[in-house]
Amino acid sequence: MSEMKEMIVNVVEKIFKDKVDKEKVDVVEEGKWAEDVWQVLQDNEMLAVAVSEKNGGAGGDLDDLLNLYRLIGKYAVPIPFVETTFANVLLEKTGLNVTQEKVTYAVEEQLNVSIDNGTVSGTIVNVPWARYVDELVVVATGTSGLELVQVSLKDAAISPNMNLACEPRDTVKLVHAPVQQQTKITNEQLEYFIALESAAKSAAMSGAIDKAYELTVRYTKEREQFGRPIHRFQLVQQHLANLAGEAVITSSAIDNMIAAITRKCLQNEVAYTRIRVEEAAKIVATSAHQVHAAIGVTHEHSLHQYTRRLWSWREEGAGEAYWTKQLANRLMEVQDDSLWGYLTKTEKVFQL
Repeated sequence: MSEMKEMIVNVVEKIFKDKVDKEKVDVVEEGKWAEDVWQVLQDNEMLAVAVSEKNGGAGGDLDDLLNLYRLIGKYAVPIPFVETTFANVLLEKTGLNVTQEKVTYAVEEQLNVSIDNGTVSGTIVNVPWARYVDELVVVATGTSGLELVQVSLKDAAISPNMNLACEPRDTVKLVHAPVQQQTKITNEQLEYFIALESAAKSAAMSGAIDKAYELTVRYTKEREQFGRPIHRFQLVQQHLANLAGEAVITSSAIDNMIAAITRKCLQNEVAYTRIRVEEAAKIVATSAHQVHAAIGVTHEHSLHQYTRRLWSWREEGAGEAYWTKQLANRLMEVQDDSLWGYLTKTEKVFQL
């Protein structure tokens, strides 16, 4: 854990409290993004939090970064912060130079992207924030196997699209795009990158879950029925208890996952966490909207900004379906007498 984490989190949360309100989140639905918030983060050097000092960054670690992703989810900040910072993590962990430009990424198994003679070709769907950034870090397949490459999006054909939360999820078509940087990666490295990306999404979802819970508690104190606040009714209290429990479970799971990643003692923590966070997202979205009733889905209220992101993020990256299949395959290979040991052990892996 970085010694700076508490200070970094406090500074960024103060920025978001001051700069990000419902109207700011709404700009993404108008085809815009919060450029002023991005500029403040850039001025405070928060975009380089997890970049090493030798590469001009703050020297933080994944603990710092994943906790900032929680804040991105908690405030639904409409900027490519996760994408840019995560892309730089990929670059630095593979020995490539980090970039000062806005950048996004595409890290999946079996992407339809090929590399040949220093150029990249292929079509990639659901690339986050592609239309607003300058570069793309993507996994490509060449004659020698997998490679992590960085390309400019200046001449790429980008077809705008969006997820349920109206966040940009574009289709990018590359035709012999010149490679800016490239390096070979192993299947194990790709597996690790997929796990990290899933962890990043889980952290953001955790923040959105916290905010949905906070909004629901506030609403039940303000809304009155039959002469008293609705939080005094037993049915509403049951919903609040469910929400509180899911928020705490999610937060604890994220803490455990981050600790495992930071210590490089990563067994199945990302898989367990992602599966549990997606379950929590369903419960929280359901209970929060039941308590808010019709007002929760109106444009004037902010609850839908977080539940729509929960529904959207569940479908992105390596989610529950991916991880349950991975876990099932791993468990099938475990001998009967060692199952408990496998479930409870931690081991050092992915020494990158």
